[in-house]
Amino acid sequence: MKTVLAFGDSLTWGADPATGLRHPPESRWPDVLDRELGGAAKIIAEGLGGRTTCYDDHAGPACRNGAKALEVALASHMPLDLVIVMLGTNDIKPVHGGRAEGAVSGMRRLAQIVDTFPYKPSGAKPKFLIVAPPPCSAGPGGQPAAGRSVAESERLSTLYSTLASELGHAFFDAGAVARGSEIDGVHLDAAATAAIGRALAAPVGAILA
Repeated sequence: MKTVLAFGDSLTWGADPATGLRHPPESRWPDVLDRELGGAAKIIAEGLGGRTTCYDDHAGPACRNGAKALEVALASHMPLDLVIVMLGTNDIKPVHGGRAEGAVSGMRRLAQIVDTFPYKPSGAKPKFLIVAPPPCSAGPGGQPAAGRSVAESERLSTLYSTLASELGHAFFDAGAVARGSEIDGVHLDAAATAAIGRALAAPVGAILA
């Protein structure tokens, strides 16, 4: 059986925009992907609300810097066959600069970490899949939560696709099947997060084949 790390933020954790709590496992995209693969791989879900690609955010109760947390996750769960990263929605908060370019720089750093980590056994480097998160929606006040920009969130897909091509890694656009709920403009309803898991099954299966 293959082992896959799904590394992300509250969209991977499964935050319900209506309650702020967590969707049941049957709706979270890593769990849906696990089921869709039919036993071919074990998906390890590593999602944390507020996580950025590589930027510190001390407003939360835990370290939100993805570059710091990814190293820990790789060490904890190796050997891995594939690392999926879906981050960037928090990077476009105004407090982190509010621009998609910051997320791209951070994603580049995460790719470097995956490519150069001292794995055991040596040479057991996993493949890497960059996932552009679903774009934000306007939300009830006309703007996504925390002052994010819908336009900047929509730029992530093209920029991440270009980055993946440059670095020779795989890419998937979650915006093709999901978008932030209009409840808060950012988080996903149960149907949307489940749709990501189903849509990832084919490309992930091909990567692992």
